[in-house]
Amino acid sequence: MTVQQNQLSNGFRIVSEQMPGLQSAAIGIWVTAGGRHERIEQNGIAHFLEHMAFKGTERRSALEIAETIEDVGGYINAYTSREVTAYYARVLKDDVALALDVIGDIVLNPVFDPREIEVERGVILQEIGQAHDTPDDVIFDWLQEESYRDQPLGRTILGPSERVSNFSREDLSKFVAEHYGPEQMILSAAGAVDHDLLVKTAEEMFGHLEPRSSRLVQPGRFTGGEARREKGLEQAHFALAFESPGYRDDEIYTAQIYSSALGGGMSSRLFQEVREKRGLCYTIFAQTGAYADTGTTTIYAGTSGEQLTELVGITIDEMKRAADDMTREEVARARAQMKAGMLMGLESPSNRAERLARLVQIWDRVPSLDDTVSRIDAVTTENVRSFAERLALQSPAALALYGPVADAPTLANLQERRAA
Repeated sequence: MTVQQNQLSNGFRIVSEQMPGLQSAAIGIWVTAGGRHERIEQNGIAHFLEHMAFKGTERRSALEIAETIEDVGGYINAYTSREVTAYYARVLKDDVALALDVIGDIVLNPVFDPREIEVERGVILQEIGQAHDTPDDVIFDWLQEESYRDQPLGRTILGPSERVSNFSREDLSKFVAEHYGPEQMILSAAGAVDHDLLVKTAEEMFGHLEPRSSRLVQPGRFTGGEARREKGLEQAHFALAFESPGYRDDEIYTAQIYSSALGGGMSSRLFQEVREKRGLCYTIFAQTGAYADTGTTTIYAGTSGEQLTELVGITIDEMKRAADDMTREEVARARAQMKAGMLMGLESPSNRAERLARLVQIWDRVPSLDDTVSRIDAVTTENVRSFAERLALQSPAALALYGPVADAPTLANLQERRAA
């Protein structure tokens, strides 16, 4: 399997990887326009725009978009994150050109019919309401807000209801004009694909676009803080975040290995100590996420209000203990899990296309798998212990609590426990 990459004269990028033996392909356009690219008055508009892409173009109605892909047994979808918006499809190999035609159409030619805007506005408001009714979803929005207070990176992707209720056709068109230039777009495909044909088709579809200057995004600055919402739920939800490396920092591999060893699986420290030995919760995990210039290591658990103080205390103690006695065996296991998860995921053309797009966005190239594996293997036990010590004792923290949390520890209490 060989990665091939090209760039059109206007900055539009194409990357693909042929996977021999497959009868299908994943193809999509990733646009570097997500939540952190919005001004405060635009919060939620990138996600609104993603919804509107499927509501009709100059050539196809909303129904025709769906039928064109589903008539050939394919699948089409989109998502919005804080740094990208993606439009993608999975089809059989003979239908790759058709899928690209549909995806290009919805990205380049949305009509933003006022009637459809109102329909979709209602759908998104229901989505926001559903998120607010899902404690283990909304708590991460609050945690993000506390981690990056008063910054685009800290705002919810869905946006607040009051802003979504007022977005107009002109607002959507303005965001497209600002952020959907050819330099912001990456066409990525994997599976049964022909790279030369993709480049030729991309030139026909996107080669006419005029380059445009990108608006600089505000750098992410981890602030830390506390959000606490009391509500009569069955469980108290607890989420804790610490500043971690961005994805351009080599220490990202250390951070990911650390979070895996701490709370990434059934053999991890938190799972064994908090759930298996003490029975304090059903769900507990740790994970590390990254952005271009910053990142967070997050711990989440749900438990009863009466047991929350004990659970929080044990969590801090386990973080401190990891700095002292994280073993070579734990680090080796976490490295193996990280490599296996990455390599197993790449057996899917959808995951592979996603990875290609993400790497081109980050590095403007696709580092080899061997290079990535070697960077994972280079992380030592001493690296992980040093990172663990920094997180346990020095890194700023953010805390979010939801449910029966009146008697839960405060962020100041946690800081005292960290320093003890």
